[in-house]
Amino acid sequence: MSGSSSGTVFGLTAAAVATIGVLAYQAAASAPEDPSEPRPAGSASPTVSKAPRDKRNPTALPAGSGTGQRVVYSVDDDRVWLVGRGGKVERTFKVTPGTVDPAPDSYAVSSRSNAVTGTDGKPIEHVVRFTVVDGVAVGFSATVEGAADRPADGAGGSIRTGGIRESAADGAAMWEFATIGRRVVVIR
Repeated sequence: MSGSSSGTVFGLTAAAVATIGVLAYQAAASAPEDPSEPRPAGSASPTVSKAPRDKRNPTALPAGSGTGQRVVYSVDDDRVWLVGRGGKVERTFKVTPGTVDPAPDSYAVSSRSNAVTGTDGKPIEHVVRFTVVDGVAVGFSATVEGAADRPADGAGGSIRTGGIRESAADGAAMWEFATIGRRVVVIR
């Protein structure tokens, strides 16, 4: 009898530890990065209309792109801004989008991979994923330098890709900045 009760206790303990781990991960992913920064009132989702731009400085962070530390991605401009503490732009750069665009909204980095093969068959690195659209993972990545371009088997240009490609240097900067739970704001 003591063997089966110790097995039951072990099983319950393992289940409790796993549950606590999942809850801790969820809490960490939804907690603000810097509690001293003000939280936006109401909905944190950006509007679907195009965010206002500074006509004299087209690479300036668009107004209405959120607050706090975040990645801002404009699907219309194919540009990314890495926004640090106090709303300071740490880096901005052009990207090449895949064939699947995420909807304008606020997301969180949900997974990362140091190096994998993209859906287009190219070796990629510094993969930072933040959403899934119709079964296609969407995220930032850089093609591995020196990798030969080779299409995925049977691609023929019809493969749906969610990879938002960056240069190697920009991919390394994104990798350092966009850890699990970091906010990604997609705007028009």
